[in-house]
Amino acid sequence: MTTLSLAAHPTRPRLRAPLLVCVLDGVGLGPGDDHDAVARADMPNLRRLMAAPGRFVRLKAHGTAVGLPSDDDMGNSEVGHNALGSGRIVQQGAALVDAALKDGSIFARDGWQKIQARLDAGGTLHLIGLLSDGGVHSRLDQIIGIVDGAVARGCRKIRLHVLLDGRDVPDGSADVYLAAVDDKAKALASQGVDLRVASGGGRMFVTMDRYESDWSIVERGWKAHVLGDAPKFPSAMAAIGAARARPGGCSDQHLPPFVVVDDAGAPVGTIEDGDAVVFANFRGDRALQISRAFEEADFKPFDRRRRPDVVYAGLMEYDGDLHVPKVYLVAPPTIDCTSGEYLAAMGLRTFACSETQKYGHVTYFWNGNRSGRFDDVRETYLEVPSNPPPFEKAPAMKAHEIAAAAAEALRSGRYDIVRVNLANGDMVGHTGDLQATIASCTAADAALGTMLQAVEDVGGAFIVTADHGNADDMAQRDKKGQPLRDKSGAVLPRTSHTLAPVPFCIGGPALSATTTLRGDLPTPGLANVAATVMELLGFTPPSAYEPSLLDR
Repeated sequence: MTTLSLAAHPTRPRLRAPLLVCVLDGVGLGPGDDHDAVARADMPNLRRLMAAPGRFVRLKAHGTAVGLPSDDDMGNSEVGHNALGSGRIVQQGAALVDAALKDGSIFARDGWQKIQARLDAGGTLHLIGLLSDGGVHSRLDQIIGIVDGAVARGCRKIRLHVLLDGRDVPDGSADVYLAAVDDKAKALASQGVDLRVASGGGRMFVTMDRYESDWSIVERGWKAHVLGDAPKFPSAMAAIGAARARPGGCSDQHLPPFVVVDDAGAPVGTIEDGDAVVFANFRGDRALQISRAFEEADFKPFDRRRRPDVVYAGLMEYDGDLHVPKVYLVAPPTIDCTSGEYLAAMGLRTFACSETQKYGHVTYFWNGNRSGRFDDVRETYLEVPSNPPPFEKAPAMKAHEIAAAAAEALRSGRYDIVRVNLANGDMVGHTGDLQATIASCTAADAALGTMLQAVEDVGGAFIVTADHGNADDMAQRDKKGQPLRDKSGAVLPRTSHTLAPVPFCIGGPALSATTTLRGDLPTPGLANVAATVMELLGFTPPSAYEPSLLDR
């Protein structure tokens, strides 16, 4: 058990009733127009909280406020929950990879040396990853940086296994990224380097499952990338064109698996003994399962048919406790002394709950990329199984079940903190379906109301916030902010996160009338939340934490 400790706060007494911390995932504060699902949804509970004098502020949830390289970078659930739980701004995956590529250290570390040994022996370098510049899971410029570094070190055969996006970037943009790869391949051909796309598919249908929601997604990727077992096409663009030509079309993120073949009909890049494989995403949640498929000797989720003898490396270590993968190119941020660890050390009892799609965020990411509990007695984690996608078909998701479990925990008297995540605004927002996203936000607010009533009944307190924007803007826009339209005049849907601020609200009968939020912080962000939680619970936050949002 940790030896961390917190001093009692000099002016705020220990809270004698439970504190609810609710994260409305993907609920940002957007433009407020017809394409803002948050503004259009029936959300009386959130609007009432935001109207309370002195008890609502906007928090920055993207860019440098959550450890990303620039304020052009959208926030995401992983970095958002890292900041919410750790109370600090920690340099995150993309920034760490940028630095390692810039100074060349990525190629000097032990992980790359294992890759290099296979390349020196004549093996092919395979890069599997999300092909876009969305900056949430991966970036194309980093993939190109790895290609350039490999070529500079003698590699002459590279195969890309591309996962198309249309989620963190506009749908239909896959052509742009594939064209950039084609340009790169042509440039390298003059140097005697054979770079080709070998296989691929849409990120929500091929390879990038998370939280073991649907192993068939990973199996499709394994068959395409490793075995060359998928519908065959002369090029990636031909595969995409065929999928889009189907009745009803096909979005980038749901593209079926494909394999690129040569003139003789043979796959151009199956993964074979002696090769090296890099999974080129820096974000971990959708990289863990494919990593397990490559690494585990006794693997049971699906029949791999064969497991090639390769060096497999992640761009980063995706799970620091389970050490998955065993080989990685850039070390993830070390986030110790998180709020959960401090509060467990102080004897507080925590209940954390979400559905499968966000369960890891309210536990693993909140705890600083740490699996498991800090205290098996004082902490209870509950995962509510998610429905299978598509999420727009049931936009309420599991909000009501989560709210019921949280309300029961609040009323039980067994917990000091009840921490929940409602996934609706993010997961349904990613589909681009405006009406479904409006319905999802309405359902999340109703669930919030259930939990707020429980707080009222037990005389407790609450914090309501979000981790990033998404549902607040469902339209692609031009530089003037006007919605973009297709040839028929229909608004082009936005499926990605936004740069919007998020709400932060406090309240509940346990708070005195004088408990308000400060207005003197120039750019309050998600990292300020952990210290606020500690102060509401009656503790003095660690000096290393970003300051509390509570007014002095």
